[in-house]
Amino acid sequence: MRVLADARRGHAGLFWFAVSMGLVAVGTAVGVVVDGRVLLGAAIWLKPLKFALSFGLYALALAWILSLVERGRRTGRVVGWVIVIGSAIEVAIVVVQVVRGTRSHFNDDTPFDTMLFSIMGATVALIWLATLALAVVVLSQRPADRAAAWSVRLGLLVALAGMAIGMIMSMQPGIGAHSVGVRDGGPGLPLFGWSTTGGDLRVGHFIGMHALQLLPLLAAALTAVPGLRNDGAVRLRLVVVSAGAYLGLLVLLTWQALRGQPLLSPDLATLAALGVLVAAGAGSTVLILVGYRAAGRPT
Repeated sequence: MRVLADARRGHAGLFWFAVSMGLVAVGTAVGVVVDGRVLLGAAIWLKPLKFALSFGLYALALAWILSLVERGRRTGRVVGWVIVIGSAIEVAIVVVQVVRGTRSHFNDDTPFDTMLFSIMGATVALIWLATLALAVVVLSQRPADRAAAWSVRLGLLVALAGMAIGMIMSMQPGIGAHSVGVRDGGPGLPLFGWSTTGGDLRVGHFIGMHALQLLPLLAAALTAVPGLRNDGAVRLRLVVVSAGAYLGLLVLLTWQALRGQPLLSPDLATLAALGVLVAAGAGSTVLILVGYRAAGRPT
């Protein structure tokens, strides 16, 4: 596929790290099936499986983004390797702790556990700073397709916001937690494990991280629409509106979690905010398309 070839050309280290995460995902999926151990109410190998998939997609997206970079290639290469090293350390610690049968995050049961969690905190900060540096490099580019360029830029910025939610988790009482109002490890949604009895900051964290894939995919999908293919200005407006709505959703989900509210049990305030967000996003999209049609260009 063209995207994979571009990703390998963009940054070989990130590309092959993504491939290795695919292999780790296969191995951990086998672990979920054959290892009956449970940790915090979920199959013990489920967490490294999710981490492998998430880091793999993240690395692949960054490698593809770096294939678009014309200015600052050297900085991009260095930043890419920093992210590879930091991400590899994160996943390795998660796997080591699973082998030991204990938690990787928010764990100060022993000095060794505390040390590993401290290392994870440092590598997360390093990955965030490296991603910020990459965002600066991408913002400096001047590609021909502005809609595609801004989908990448805005995707990176929203991803940074999603990653920053990890800092909120670390500020929870004690050594930190991802649940709000309840203890970590209670009843959760299938596969994701997000709390069904209290707030869960991992929801916004997950949504934010994957803006890096979803917004560029949206931009690519818009180029496939015959009426929009040759109108970069309209596609750019649609990308900006979508990114704004996506960021609004991230803020809404984080606000919901901080109030100790489960994802699937929203109160009236959450539903009202969601309604406003949907109306604003849909209304803006309709206005853009109506204006496009009024200008004599069919939708």
